[in-house]
Amino acid sequence: MGNPASVLDQLLAVLPPLRPQMYFKTSLTALSHAMEDQVLAGNDCPLMIASFQQERFYRQEAHRYLRLADITSQLYVLAAADTRFADGAASHETVPFDPKDALVDEWHLVVLGQDYTACLICREHSPSTLKPKVLTGTPALDQSRRFEGIWTLDRHVCEQAAYILLQRIAQYRPDLKDKVTQAQADFLPDAVRQGISSRAEITESYPFAQRLVTYVQASQYKLLKAYKAMAAQENRERLINSITAAIRQSLNPTEVFAIATHELGQEIAPCRCIIYRSSHATSVEIQYEFRQPNVPSLKGKSWPLSDNPLFQSVNNQRQSVIYLCDPDTGEQADPIGDTSAVQALFDQWDISGCLLVPLIYQERLLGMIELHQCKSSAPQGTSPPHAWSRHDISLVEAVAAQLSVAVIQAESYANLENLNQQLAALEQTRSNLIAITGHELRTPLSTIRVCLESLLTEPDMPEDMRQVMLQTAMEDSDRMQKLVQDFLTLSRLESGRIEWNLESLSLQECVALALSSRRSKRNCSNITIDIADALPLIRGDGEWIVEVLTKLLDNACKFTEPNGTISIQARVKDNAQVEVSVNDSGRGIEPERLETVFERFYQEEGALRRSVGGTGLGLAICRQIVEAQGGKIWAMSEGKAQGTQIHFTLPIAVQQSNRRTKNHPGPKSRRAKQTLKN
Repeated sequence: MGNPASVLDQLLAVLPPLRPQMYFKTSLTALSHAMEDQVLAGNDCPLMIASFQQERFYRQEAHRYLRLADITSQLYVLAAADTRFADGAASHETVPFDPKDALVDEWHLVVLGQDYTACLICREHSPSTLKPKVLTGTPALDQSRRFEGIWTLDRHVCEQAAYILLQRIAQYRPDLKDKVTQAQADFLPDAVRQGISSRAEITESYPFAQRLVTYVQASQYKLLKAYKAMAAQENRERLINSITAAIRQSLNPTEVFAIATHELGQEIAPCRCIIYRSSHATSVEIQYEFRQPNVPSLKGKSWPLSDNPLFQSVNNQRQSVIYLCDPDTGEQADPIGDTSAVQALFDQWDISGCLLVPLIYQERLLGMIELHQCKSSAPQGTSPPHAWSRHDISLVEAVAAQLSVAVIQAESYANLENLNQQLAALEQTRSNLIAITGHELRTPLSTIRVCLESLLTEPDMPEDMRQVMLQTAMEDSDRMQKLVQDFLTLSRLESGRIEWNLESLSLQECVALALSSRRSKRNCSNITIDIADALPLIRGDGEWIVEVLTKLLDNACKFTEPNGTISIQARVKDNAQVEVSVNDSGRGIEPERLETVFERFYQEEGALRRSVGGTGLGLAICRQIVEAQGGKIWAMSEGKAQGTQIHFTLPIAVQQSNRRTKNHPGPKSRRAKQTLKN
C-alpha cells in the first residue's frame, strides 16, 4: 500500500520557515542537470536520491545516472512501479513505489556530500480554481507544467529531505536496511537521525545561484508566453481554415453556419454561441447554437431584433458591441444605452454578458454572432462576467468576415441558379414559340393557299363550292389574325404598356357580351349561368374582363364534348371581392399541372400532336389581366376526365349604394343589351 504522505508536506512540517515557490518544468530540469553536473565535475562521493514521477521520465536520464553510479555507491532512484523498473542494484539502487503513493505527483533530487549539498523537493501544481482554457496545439506539454516546492543549497534542509526519502526507501526496500543505515550514519548528523527537528534559522548561501534561478524562471515564463501566443495563432488559423474549407465544400449557409457555431463554441468556450441571419422582421428564429450542458437552449426560439437595443446598436455602428452587467450592482461595464427593453429577456435566459459581432459585406448587415455569458456558470452564481480578451474578439471578427463571404457567395450562387432557371425557361419559351407558331401559321396558310389555287385554276367551279372555299379561307385567316393578336396582347400586358380604364361594372353584362361572341362560333356546348341578381358591382376594365370571360369560355368549349356542360357562376367572397368560376365537364387537368397551365405556350399535348388548335397563351393572358386589376386566378380539377373549374376574383366597387340603372354605362360604354339565354 502506497504512502499517501507528501514528502514536501513532511519537510515543511519539520522546517516551518521554508516557503515553497512555483517552478516551471523546464526550470526544474535545468536545476537538476546543474546539480548532477556538479557531482560529475567534483571529487566528492555524495549521497544522491532521485525520485521520478514515472519510470519513463527516468529512462530519459538513465545514461546520466549510470555515470553518477561510477562516482558514488550511495545512489538511489525511485520511480513508479513498471514492468521494466524493478528492484535491482546493477549499478545503483532502483526503488519502485506503489502507483498510489504521493511520490507519483512529486519530483525530488537530493545531493548530500562533504563539499556540496543541494536539494530539489517539488510536487506538481494542481490549482483548486477553475482551469483556464487549454489551447490545443501547444508545442510541448512539459513547457506548461508547473511545480511548487523547495530548491536550496542549505545543508540542514538537504539533510532533512534526505532523511525523509531514506525512510521512504527503507519502507519499499527492506533488503536495503543496512545500506540505508550506513548512509544515515555517513551523511546525517545525530539530531536528524534521532528525529529531533531543528528550529534554527535557515540561511541561504550562494545568492548568485538564486539570481540565476530567477533568471531561468523569467526566461521560461517568456518562452511559455511565446508558446501560448503561437498556439493561439495556430488555433485561429485552424478555425479560419476549417470554416474556409466548409465554404469551399458547400455553398449552403446552413452547413457553414452550423460548422462555425460548433468551432467557435469549442475554441472560445462561451456559455452559449448563436449565429443568425438579419432580417427586416421584428424577430428571428434561432437555428444555430452551441451551449454548455447546464445552459438553457435557445434553438427554435424567437429572438427579438427591432426591440433589441444591442442589435440596433450594432446595426447603426456596424461594429462589435460588448455588454457586461454586474449582477451585484446592475451597472454595465461598457454602457451602450438603456437595455431595460431586453433585461427581462436576459433574465429569462440567464444572460449576464454578451458579445455581438456583425456579419457585414459592403456596409450591408447580413447576420450576427452572439456569445453569451450566463449567471449560472459563474462561481457561486455571483461573480460578475469577465470581459472577452482582444484575441477572442479578433477571432470572432475573423470568423464573421469569412461567414459574410459565405453568405454573399451563397446568395450569388442562388441568384445564378435563378438566372439559369430563367434562361432555361426562356429557351423553352423560344422553342415552344417556334413550334407552336410554325404549326399554327403553316396549317391555315396551307388551307388558304389551297382554296385560292382552286378558285384560280377552276373558273367553272360551282357557286356553292366557291362559297365553301371562300368561307374556309376566311375562317383560317381569322385564326391567323387571332394568333397574331394573342402575341401582341401578351406582349403589351407583360411590358405594362396598357392603360386600364377602371370603372364600376355589372358582371351580368360582361357575361352577356362574352356569350354573344361565342354564339358565332361552332362547337359551343350548352352554357348555364348562375349569377344572383343582387350581385354587387365590380371594379375593373370592362373590355378586358369580357376578354377574360371569352377566353375561358373558348377553352371550356374546346376541351368539352358537344354533349358536355359548361356553367358560369359568381358569388361574393369576403365582402370585398366577387369570385367568378367557369366550369366544364371536359377532359380535366392533372393536379400537378394546375399551376403550369397558366404558363405561356403551355400545351397539355405536344405542339405537333394536338387534337385541338391553340397557342397556349389564353390562360397566360387571363392571368395578366386579372392580376393587373387586383384579382387572382387559379384552376381546380379532380384529374383526367373529371372536368375543370377556372376561378378568378375581382374587387367589388367601393360605392354600392346605387345599383346600376338604365343610364349606367356598360363595359367600355357599350350599351348594347345582351340576353343571357343561350
